[in-house]
Amino acid sequence: MRTLIMGASTNPSRYAYLAAHRLVRAGHEIIPFGIKKGEVAGIKILNSLETIEDIHTVTLYLGKRNQEDYVDFILNLKPKRVIFNPGTENPEFMQKLNEAGVDAFEACNLVMLGIGQF
Repeated sequence: MRTLIMGASTNPSRYAYLAAHRLVRAGHEIIPFGIKKGEVAGIKILNSLETIEDIHTVTLYLGKRNQEDYVDFILNLKPKRVIFNPGTENPEFMQKLNEAGVDAFEACNLVMLGIGQF
């Protein structure tokens, strides 16, 4: 199950960084995307969306305002689900996703992984 991390970070104090490491440790394939160059969990952070496809889950670590540029891209990806982590809540985007048949919900990846519900 390929997971796209939107808002990936090389900063160990960021939740996106922690989630990337926990997902990899749990055996999930991640595609980290962010604006800064670097790597997380041994995987290069992509700075371009051009090569991203075949994604099961999108997990958001971008605030509502920063999501605006990616709404159409995520809708066109047709993921099975989009997880809005704390601080990324966006009811309008969630509604668009749900109307497109995508399971979109507010949750925390770290908690989901911790209780075996990812």
